[in-house]
Amino acid sequence: MCLALPLRGEAPRLAQPIDCTLGEDCYIQNYVDHDPGPGYADFTCGPLSYDGHKGTDFALISRAAMTAGVTVHAAAAGRVTALRDGMTDGVFLEDPAAVKDRECGNGVVIDHGEDWQTQYCHLQKDSVSVTKGQSVKAGAPLGRVGLSGRTEFPHVHVSLRHDGKAVDPFNPDGDHACEEMPRRTLWQDPAPHYRPGGMLSAGFSDAVPAYDHVKSGRAATVHLPADAPALVVWGFAFGGRPGDRVMLEINAPDGSRIISHTVELENPMGLFFRAAGKRRSGSAWPKGVYHGQVSLQRDGQHLGTQHTTVTIGP
Repeated sequence: MCLALPLRGEAPRLAQPIDCTLGEDCYIQNYVDHDPGPGYADFTCGPLSYDGHKGTDFALISRAAMTAGVTVHAAAAGRVTALRDGMTDGVFLEDPAAVKDRECGNGVVIDHGEDWQTQYCHLQKDSVSVTKGQSVKAGAPLGRVGLSGRTEFPHVHVSLRHDGKAVDPFNPDGDHACEEMPRRTLWQDPAPHYRPGGMLSAGFSDAVPAYDHVKSGRAATVHLPADAPALVVWGFAFGGRPGDRVMLEINAPDGSRIISHTVELENPMGLFFRAAGKRRSGSAWPKGVYHGQVSLQRDGQHLGTQHTTVTIGP
């Protein structure tokens, strides 16, 4: 958890530590936990955290993006004081005990002076590009986003510490005022924008896809045969809360509506997907381009929409 601290010395001003565009090809999945009890809450009093979480998780939208390679950068200038590399990505998903006492996975620690440190976790195996004792500038490449250590999705966990205690760069005073952007942060301007949840991706398939295929980025297809057994649109999202509504639509090449389906979430969900579709009845699907749309709404507020298309026929 993050507590109010008497901060000595000049705190580092942090740059975005990942080479992506927030809200487009990456997002923030979890923030520092501000709840002092067994519950959890991010700095806005929202649920994008978990009990005892001490960093900010900058996440990619798929494992395919991780495989393509996304660079992790030093958020501020300093000296490398510790690092680890060589841990295999994805081991935690198969054997959680294998990462015991090495939950950070492949990572780097940078000392910024005045007892300030940043730590970068879950880097891709054999990607760490700095050495212990090396001085680095803000923005220097440290490695690539991976899936090493205790993680179920590709991201870089960035912890900021002062005197060994966690500090939330979004709310360094620790006042937990439930503001979407406190008056003072430790981010360079502009600070990363807070998103309380949203859509990550959408696609078409001929059946409800396996969740693992959705997360890996392998579920979508851009072409289906006219005799496909079904036409299914799916949407992948984050930050779901009870009562959220996922709306899924498919429109035929002539503009007519094939399906319009709404699903209401019953439980909080960090990552989730929903799908809806229609089975083919007898004759072949009309050839042409089909349009899909998946939206997420909360209390009447629009949190995001993903559009997708599929071509049926040659």
